Amino acid sequence: MTTKITEQNISNISNAAVQWQTVVTADGSTATSAVAGYGYFIDTTSAAHTVNLPNTASVGDTIILKDYAGTWGTNNVTISSTLKISGANSDGTLSTNNTTVTVVYMDTTKGWTPIQNSTQSALAVAITYISATGGTITTSGDYKIHTFTGDGCFVVSTGNSGPGTAADYLVVAGGAGAGGDGGGGGGAGGVRFASETFCMPSAPANPRAGASSLTVSATTYPITVGGGGAGTSPGPVGPVGGSGSNSVFSTITSTGGGGGGGNASGNGVDGGSGGGARANSGGSSPGGSGNTPPVSPSQGSDGGVGGASPWGGAGGGGGMMATGSTGPAGPSGGPGGGGGGAGGNGGGFPTAFGSNGELCGSFRYYAGGGGGGSGPAADAPTTPGGLGGGGNATGPGGNSDATANTGGGGGGGHGNDEGGGAGGKGIVIIRYKYQ
Repeated sequence: MTTKITEQNISNISNAAVQWQTVVTADGSTATSAVAGYGYFIDTTSAAHTVNLPNTASVGDTIILKDYAGTWGTNNVTISSTLKISGANSDGTLSTNNTTVTVVYMDTTKGWTPIQNSTQSALAVAITYISATGGTITTSGDYKIHTFTGDGCFVVSTGNSGPGTAADYLVVAGGAGAGGDGGGGGGAGGVRFASETFCMPSAPANPRAGASSLTVSATTYPITVGGGGAGTSPGPVGPVGGSGSNSVFSTITSTGGGGGGGNASGNGVDGGSGGGARANSGGSSPGGSGNTPPVSPSQGSDGGVGGASPWGGAGGGGGMMATGSTGPAGPSGGPGGGGGGAGGNGGGFPTAFGSNGELCGSFRYYAGGGGGGSGPAADAPTTPGGLGGGGNATGPGGNSDATANTGGGGGGGHGNDEGGGAGGKGIVIIRYKYQ
C-alpha cells in the first residue's frame, strides 16, 4: 500500500526521526544548547528563553522546537547561532503561541532555515537597518544618501545586521592646481568607491571595479572632504601647481591630485592622479604618477608628458579613468597653435549615487584631469579638461579652474606667462538601505 505524503505526514515523519528531550523550563538565565537530531519542548510560562543552534552543521541536520505551554507569544524564544539563520547573520525569534518548528541546516548561504510543521509556525529573523545623520540627506526608494561637500560627521545610531545593509561610499579627494607659463594640467583627486548595485555603462563612464561595501557600527565617523590645490599666479616664473588634499571616510582615504608641472620646475607631481609635465620638455620632464600611494582598485591615473621643444604643449593631468594626454610637438616654423595635452577622463557615477531605479539613468562625472597649457603661442587654442570637472587651458590671457566638488584638476597656464587654474574640491557620498 502506498502512503500519501501530506504536510501532516511530513511533520510526523520528522517527529519520529528525532530524539525528544524532557521539558525545558525557561528561567530567564539559562540557555539550551540544541543538538542535531533532537527535539525540545520549551516552556516559557515564567520567562523568555534562548536556544543556541550548533555552530557547525552538515546539510540536512534537523532540530525540532515545540511550544510546550502555548506562551511563546508572551515570552519569546530567541534562536542563535554563529551560522546564518534564514540567510541572515542575525538571531531569529519565535513569537507565535502553540508553534512547532523544524529547523534544518541547508548550506552556508541560508544556514539554519525553518520548515513549517504547524499552521501557526513562524520564525522571524531580525534585520536592523542603518540609521544615521550627517551631511545633506536625500531619500531614494529604500536608500538614504548622505552627501558631504565639506567636512562633517556621519553619526550612526544603529549599525547594520542582516543582508543588503552595508554602506556604499564614493570618496573623491581634492584635485590639484595646474602649473604656469606652459604648465601641465592638474591631476584629479583620487577616487575610491564601493557599491553592490552599480549600473555599468560604456566607457568612459564605467568606473573601475569597486571594493566591498563597509560594515558600520553605532559610532561617529568624522568626514574629511579634501580641498582643491592652489592655482599659479601669472608671470615668467612658472611655478608648479598646488596638490589637492585627501578625503577620508572611516578606513577609506582617497589621495589628493598631484600638481601640474610649471616652466621653472617641469615634472608633474605624484598623487591620486598625477599632474601633467610642463611644455617644451620632450619627455625629459615626466608626468606625475597616479594611484600614489597605491591602492586596489586603482584610485587614479598618470599625468601626461610635455611635447617636444620648441613650443610643444604641456601634458594633461591624469583622471580617474585615463592618463593625461601628451602635449603635441611644436610647429617647426615657430610659435603657433599647438595647444596642450587633454586632461584624462574621470569616472561616471549614477546621479546622486541613487537607488536601483536611478542606476541606469543619468550620470555625474568626477575626477577629470586638467588640460595642459600651450607653449609660447599668442593664438594657442583651448585645451579641454577631462570629463569630471577638469579645467580647460583657455589662453590667451586666462586659465580655467576645475569644477567644485568634482575633484577635477585645474587647467594649465599657456606659455605667455599665464597662470594655472585651481583644482576642484572633493566630495564624500554615503548610501545605505534604511528599510
